[in-house]
Amino acid sequence: MFSLSEETVALQRAAHDLMYLGMDGSPVYSDDLSRRNGEVYRLTTALYNSGAKGSTVEEQANVCLALLMGYSASFIDHGEKQKHVQEILDRCWGILDSLPASLLKLRLLTACYGEVFDEPLAEEGRAIIASWDTASLTPEQQEAIEEFQNVINNPYPWEEVKN
Repeated sequence: MFSLSEETVALQRAAHDLMYLGMDGSPVYSDDLSRRNGEVYRLTTALYNSGAKGSTVEEQANVCLALLMGYSASFIDHGEKQKHVQEILDRCWGILDSLPASLLKLRLLTACYGEVFDEPLAEEGRAIIASWDTASLTPEQQEAIEEFQNVINNPYPWEEVKN
């Protein structure tokens, strides 16, 4: 049996890998895509159905982040996805207010912004990034900044915008 922390990390890693599959220029094979998508959906469903929320604000944030990443990465939907995402977002609003400015908060803000495109979330993300020393960013901070910028610059990645 995995701990809540191990479950959230496993889901976050699997969702991240699925979202960035092929971004390194390697070919994407349909069987691998299907397997990874099914695994992300299985992990997301298991975590959601477990009802686990976490005992600290950081654990709660990690659970919400993992679930939002999982639902975002997986294209499987048996009709429950939007309802579950909305429930997770409702939990996030209280968590974000309690979470200190950090890498975790930036990642959660990014995931939430990717669902609702609410400008105050983007402003708070920009403030966190501005507070960091750009000369000593960790690889995780650099990746989080890139993900944040990608979501901000491409708020509707699945929509064709016509002028």
